[in-house]
Amino acid sequence: IWSPDGSRMVFSSSRKGAYDLFVKPTTGSGAEEVLITSNQNKVATDWSPDGRLLLYRSNDPKMSYDIWALPMDDKNAKPIPVVQTNFDERDAQFSPDGKWIAYQSNESGRFEIYVQPFGRTGSKLQVSTSGGAQVRWRRDGKELFYVALDGRLMAVPMTLPSTGNAAEAGTPVPLFPTHIGGAVQSPLKHQYIVSPDGQRFLMSTVSEEATAPITVILNWKAKP
Repeated sequence: IWSPDGSRMVFSSSRKGAYDLFVKPTTGSGAEEVLITSNQNKVATDWSPDGRLLLYRSNDPKMSYDIWALPMDDKNAKPIPVVQTNFDERDAQFSPDGKWIAYQSNESGRFEIYVQPFGRTGSKLQVSTSGGAQVRWRRDGKELFYVALDGRLMAVPMTLPSTGNAAEAGTPVPLFPTHIGGAVQSPLKHQYIVSPDGQRFLMSTVSEEATAPITVILNWKAKP
């Protein structure tokens, strides 16, 4: 995950067993630093627009995923719980103004996309209607994108109030098939990014190879 100013990058490494979080300058100079280490796997998912907080997911001993925020301006600060339930919460993303987060959760029995205020109380809003994963914001915060469980990319108009803690979502609209090979087959998937204007998408797709034909020859005569 790149920092907002592009000067640092956060990544996960399992060199000591569980996946821990590290940060390294992108200039090539300077040593990498350990951000947090524990016996739980941790994967960074987003950096706040002001660079002060890092969102990441961590699995507890019962193998459910929770969402945490790690302060990046204080090396002695402890991680902050953001969403902790008995269900899986993954892939949290800050809104462009840093006041909201979007994420996926399987609390309904399948993965759906939710939006809720960050750092303050407020109601949680379900954005997807038929399952979803890998949520992303448009740069102006007026649209959300996610991958439906059938692999189509969906777009949802969003209204984020300048005051108040209740977001509003429009009706999800399908854009096109993504061919990414399953939206939630793995909790480590992070397979596309969105241009600032929401008009272009860079995706890591899975090639769909055609099945080789089988040819059967009848009434053939063997060569003497």
